[in-house]
Amino acid sequence: MTDTATDVSVGSDNSRTPSRRSLLAVGGAGLALGAAAAGGAVAVTRTGDDTQPVADSGGAVSFHGAHQAGIATAVQDRLHFASFDVKTDDRDEFVQLLKDWTKAASRMTEGHAVGEGAYGGLPEAPPDDTGEALGLKPSRLTLTIGFGPSLFEKFGLADRRPEALVDLPKFPGDNLDKARSDGDLCIQACADDPQIAVHAIRNLARIGFGKVAVRWSQLGFGKTSSTTPDAQTPRNLMGFKDGTRNIAGTETDRLDRHVWVGAKDTDADSAWMNGGSYLVARRIRMNIETWDRTSLQEQEDVFGRDKGEGAPVGKAKERDEPFLKAMKPDAHVRLAHPDSNAGATILRRGYSFTDGTDGLGRLEAGLFFLAYQKDVRKGFIRVQRNLSRSDALNEYIQHVGSAVFAVPPGVRDSGDWWGRALFSEEA
Repeated sequence: MTDTATDVSVGSDNSRTPSRRSLLAVGGAGLALGAAAAGGAVAVTRTGDDTQPVADSGGAVSFHGAHQAGIATAVQDRLHFASFDVKTDDRDEFVQLLKDWTKAASRMTEGHAVGEGAYGGLPEAPPDDTGEALGLKPSRLTLTIGFGPSLFEKFGLADRRPEALVDLPKFPGDNLDKARSDGDLCIQACADDPQIAVHAIRNLARIGFGKVAVRWSQLGFGKTSSTTPDAQTPRNLMGFKDGTRNIAGTETDRLDRHVWVGAKDTDADSAWMNGGSYLVARRIRMNIETWDRTSLQEQEDVFGRDKGEGAPVGKAKERDEPFLKAMKPDAHVRLAHPDSNAGATILRRGYSFTDGTDGLGRLEAGLFFLAYQKDVRKGFIRVQRNLSRSDALNEYIQHVGSAVFAVPPGVRDSGDWWGRALFSEEA
């Protein structure tokens, strides 16, 4: 949890009606909290590397482009993130799965059913689509795939693992649950309708049955960072604005400098990552009950910003340039700022979560932190080492899940597929 200064296939004939689920939470996650944090989400169309707002908030985000959607795309309000273990040792079978997943993902982001749809087929066979998204709009669904370090231990890929895809070190204060960490690959589904995001992961898991298995998953609501700075800055579950200084999807220079992997960042074996990025996912538990009994002054000192406006210490407006020396030495914003981390900057698109209680009468709640960067060693690791040592916020949070993934470049056209540059010799 860092300050953001770090901080087409033919569709089916199924008709689409406006979503009636935009305020629903899945699995008890958030209810009206998510809606309050949405900050006026808009749909985007995506042409090549560009993201542009459009009028229809239930619209589609283009699946094809030089970079995968779901990174610099305007952040949607809901998340279903899933990590998978690969169960097959047949390379051809796994490659076919990636092709099948790509086709299904393209259809779902357009608002179409998978394959032949959820009904109308052979009564004796399961339908191609699970059906819970029938009648719903695309809701700006994006699907983003990533490959974990352990995948490169399979299929003879050891020499294709990029140097930047490092195993994360153990940081002070970590209490990681192995059952909620790591994975051979991940799928990040973001949408403005929770049912659309869940539908996407469910269908990909169904298609992958026998070849991959879900290792762990996380539902999220109420985005905690924004890639559209002209929109209202969302708040995290601690009540503070989060994402004030995040990289915007329109800042192509900052994206090229800090997020997208370029030719100069790779060698011959890792050139398949050109146009990609690296993702760090961290499940951060918040000690909500302790925080809620903390004085307002201490809360503001912990962050280094005031709770109402979000202005840094000594400033009047949220987006005023912070004067770090005016903050306490252990203030979160001060320690997370690029000036405190040799310029390290990451793109954040995390989400709040609530997963019931811990059995002791306390909410199982916090931040599902997602951060994209050009190099994990120069991004997240550099910042987190600084935060883990002396951040005042550590009294109120604990990292309990962790994973890192190489996110390949985008799917260029209908003949391309997820991971082609890694798995295809001709690529």
